[in-house]
Amino acid sequence: MSVVVKIGGAKAVDPAGAVADIAGLVDDGEPVAVVHGGSTAVDDLLDRLGIDPTYVETPGGVVGRFTDEATMEAFTMAMGRVNSDLVATFREAGVDAVGLSGVDGGLITGPRKSAVRVIEDGKKKIKRGDHSGKIESVNADLLETLLGEGYTPVAGPPMLADDGVPVNTDADRAAAAVAGALGATLVVLTDVAGVYADPDDSSTLIESVTTPAEYDALTDAAEGFMTKKVMAATEALESGASEVIVADANADAPVTAALGGSGTHIHRSALEDP
Repeated sequence: MSVVVKIGGAKAVDPAGAVADIAGLVDDGEPVAVVHGGSTAVDDLLDRLGIDPTYVETPGGVVGRFTDEATMEAFTMAMGRVNSDLVATFREAGVDAVGLSGVDGGLITGPRKSAVRVIEDGKKKIKRGDHSGKIESVNADLLETLLGEGYTPVAGPPMLADDGVPVNTDADRAAAAVAGALGATLVVLTDVAGVYADPDDSSTLIESVTTPAEYDALTDAAEGFMTKKVMAATEALESGASEVIVADANADAPVTAALGGSGTHIHRSALEDP
């Protein structure tokens, strides 16, 4: 059973510990695929280019950067740099890493969106824009071939739209799709220890979610950026992932610690009808 590790792109996430830990797991024969974000790199590049990003809120309460043409160009450049830097770091750690975008080999594909639903001034509206896509399929054969030959895939957005054009997609949801396609355990590394029952109190960590009632409590507790991660966890489990763990990227040996019990563990049974 393989492991998919999502390494976040926020400023507060230092990937060094995860890279060293994954290197140890790979050395022990554990197949690991990595999916990365790059939100900070994209924001920094937009700032250097003098482009003011537009942020929108979905009806589900998720806030994200709206992708127009200029933002898409910056996004593609920034994500390419993040991928190359991360692959180089893995290779320096002794991992035979292979960098991929969702475009390569048709790794992550789906239809282009023509618009997104947003909340503006308390009202639901439609915002037109066709530079993002909805993930529908993952080329699991490509990943399994690489893993079978001893390589560690390191992948990130963009994805490939059904009209053959690269478009934006969320990295958490990309990781969820990859984990689902591989039937893997998904470890989502972020800048907190997991999902808290009280988002302002780290002592309220939700350690295990195994029943529908516990899952309802989890979704009620998730706020802000964590809403998107819980949404991605749901998609991962629904599409075939064996388990999802939301854990602290900055912990000692964060992936090993997560697999050993730290963080918030969300099990497939939590989505089953009681």
